[in-house]
Amino acid sequence: MTDLVLSATSERVTTITLNRPEARNALSSALLTQLSTAINDAEASEATDVIILTGADPAFCAGLDLRELGSAELNLVGGRDSAALSPFTALWSTTKPVIAAINGACVTGGFELALGCDILVASERATFADTHARVGLVPAGGMSVFLQEAVGLRRAKEMSLTGNFMNAHDALRAHLVNRVVEHDDLMPTAIKIAADIASNDQKAVRALKRLYDENSQMTAHDALANERASFKNWRFDAAEIARRRSDVVDRGRGQQQ
Repeated sequence: MTDLVLSATSERVTTITLNRPEARNALSSALLTQLSTAINDAEASEATDVIILTGADPAFCAGLDLRELGSAELNLVGGRDSAALSPFTALWSTTKPVIAAINGACVTGGFELALGCDILVASERATFADTHARVGLVPAGGMSVFLQEAVGLRRAKEMSLTGNFMNAHDALRAHLVNRVVEHDDLMPTAIKIAADIASNDQKAVRALKRLYDENSQMTAHDALANERASFKNWRFDAAEIARRRSDVVDRGRGQQQ
């Protein structure tokens, strides 16, 4: 039996691949469970600092498997469910950065998976749509929160209320994704970003991710107070900072050349 989710770790980066290409990686109950397990395993693994989430071509994820939804409703999970059952909850709970490498259609539940990631890199073949209204459902995976955070309230409403698709370059202009690359460059680009993250101090990386995640849900006043509290409680190693200083300087010079 084919694994519905593949997971491979190399150089402190775990790549998780939705592997149901014949169904455009639609979210069946079995795939949802396997995906939750893969995310939770990567979060727990001492060998992993960064996670990449992608799909087996041609799609990233077409959303919930509507055939299963229409018959048994076993795949109707959302962010209110436990991290063991819901990959949405697992993504929201992880302390490690997650990069979505969006290789094709990214629709509804699949779109919510991408929105639950920290950095979105899109192939030029990627498209995005929220089809909840076309199917007759309301979201439970964060769509009404994270989409408007990314593109603004009015554009988010337009996407959700019309169900229309947005192409990769329009997604970049709308600040939905971080960058758009040629299809063959998608995974190398995601891996390069992951390697850059993994090369940093992981205690600081995870603290920064936590601050951004927490502060995005707060008023500016409370977010600033949260940042100050984090700084006051931070314990750093002066010798380690001194050791890293030359690496930081050399890296900066290299990127400016």
